[in-house]
Amino acid sequence: MPSKGRHLPNCNELYFDPTHYRSIIGGLQYLTFTRPDISYSANFVCQFMHAPTLAHYKLVKCILRYVCGTTHLGMCILASSTLDLYVFSDADWAGCPTSRRFTIGFCTFLGGNCISWNAKKQSIVARSSAEAEYHSMASTAAELTWLQFTQ
Repeated sequence: MPSKGRHLPNCNELYFDPTHYRSIIGGLQYLTFTRPDISYSANFVCQFMHAPTLAHYKLVKCILRYVCGTTHLGMCILASSTLDLYVFSDADWAGCPTSRRFTIGFCTFLGGNCISWNAKKQSIVARSSAEAEYHSMASTAAELTWLQFTQ
C-alpha cells in the first residue's frame, strides 16, 4: 500500500481490462464501510479508475492480499454500550507529497461503537500545522453538531 513519500513505479502500460479493475475497486469501496483501515489505500487506487496501469493493478492485488490475511478485523457493534458521544480528530499537514495539500479526519463514537468517520484531502494548502488542525476541528465540530441535533 502506498505511504507518504513513496511513489508508484514508472509503468505506463495500461491494464488490459479497465472494467475488471473498476469492479474490484467498487468492491473495495463497499468493504470500507466495515474496514476503515483500508480506506486510504482504496481511495488512492480509485484515483486511477479512468486509465489504470499494471502498477495500479499490482497495488490493488496488495490490498486484496492484506484483506485476505486480516479477515478477523473489522467494525464490531457492542450491545452493551453507553450513549456518551465522543469525537476524535487529526490533521496531516502537507501530507500529499505531490500537491502538499493536507488531510483531515475524524471518528465519532457512541459509547464504544464507532458510528461515523471521515477523511478528506483538502483542496487548499495550509500555511501551518495549526491551520490544518483548525480545519480538522471545524469539520469535526460540524459533524458533532449535526449528530446532536438529529437525536
